Amino acid sequence: MMPVTRFLTLLLLTLPWLHGCDSSTAQPRPKPPVVEVAEVSAGATTLWENFTGRVAAPETVDLRPRVGGYIESVNFTEGELVTRGQVLFEIDPRPYQARVKAAVARLAQAKSQLTLADSQARRARQLLASHAISREEFDRRQAASDSAHAAVDAAAAAQENARLELSYTRVTAPISGRAGRALVTPGNLAGADQTLLTTLVSVDPMYVYFEGSQRTLANSRALLESHQPLQVNVGLGGEDGYPHHGQLDFVDNRLNSHTGTLQLRAVVANPDGSFRPGQFARVEMPTANLSSALLVDRKAVLTDQDRRFVYVVGSDNRALRRDVQTGQTQGDRVLVRSGLHSGERIVVNGLQKIFVPGMEVQPQLVQMQGEDPARQVAQR
Repeated sequence: MMPVTRFLTLLLLTLPWLHGCDSSTAQPRPKPPVVEVAEVSAGATTLWENFTGRVAAPETVDLRPRVGGYIESVNFTEGELVTRGQVLFEIDPRPYQARVKAAVARLAQAKSQLTLADSQARRARQLLASHAISREEFDRRQAASDSAHAAVDAAAAAQENARLELSYTRVTAPISGRAGRALVTPGNLAGADQTLLTTLVSVDPMYVYFEGSQRTLANSRALLESHQPLQVNVGLGGEDGYPHHGQLDFVDNRLNSHTGTLQLRAVVANPDGSFRPGQFARVEMPTANLSSALLVDRKAVLTDQDRRFVYVVGSDNRALRRDVQTGQTQGDRVLVRSGLHSGERIVVNGLQKIFVPGMEVQPQLVQMQGEDPARQVAQR
């Protein structure tokens, strides 16, 4: 009796479960995932490449005195702008003033002797005509006159040199720019052409030197050899983007054999003094102008070992894998050299929802992520 009772009890408990397993109540098929797709289009594009450079002044002067002496005064504020011809240091001029006076006296003496020698030479010429003196005596007096002329010229040159040395006691700025610190203070002895007084650097414009690889040289060869002004963009540390604009003005004539790089130089206006020599700078230079190029969102390109691929959504709304060959990265986009065609749709967002190639998706059309229009020619 007990086994029958247990059987009935189990039967009553399983009836609701059997009813729930009716085929008429099967779960509905899940909807395809929604993904964002963008249409690939070809357009005129300028390719850019980024470099790290260093700022340098076009003119740099290590200021040294041309004459020796004791420093009498320092006439500039360290670190401030100075103008060409401004007096920066003064050397005690008294020894040089005395030399000028001595040179003036020697010149006066030489001129006096010249007057006497010329008078004697003229008299000797008259006496020679009347045969009152010998030819030898005439030659001697004429030679004395010529020697007196030479002595005047030498004394005049010595006087000019003395005045020049006196002027050198006022050490002036040979260029306009920013002065460094004064390395010699008043009371110290400065040696001619030896003692470093201070350094001067020009401030506007400034140079930015940077190195390009052999690949960069090959990619940008057409632009570099076009003999047209090549514009570059420059950014400093702490700045967003590349707010400064300059022009490439120098390309070295050979590659560095140790690094395999080529040195380039851009000149940048610096009216507000933002650039200082020695600063690091970021340089953005165009490397190619392409009449037709495909640029896609970087997020759309996936990596499988050494392969790059995207998901292309066809007319049947199925996401198919497509291997591509990529080139340079341009901000948020990357150049696709092969594997895609203009007009095709690729998945740009929601890639994690695609579990297997060929699965059905719900495409939602969006615009392809673009570049800054100031630096990138918009695709049409």
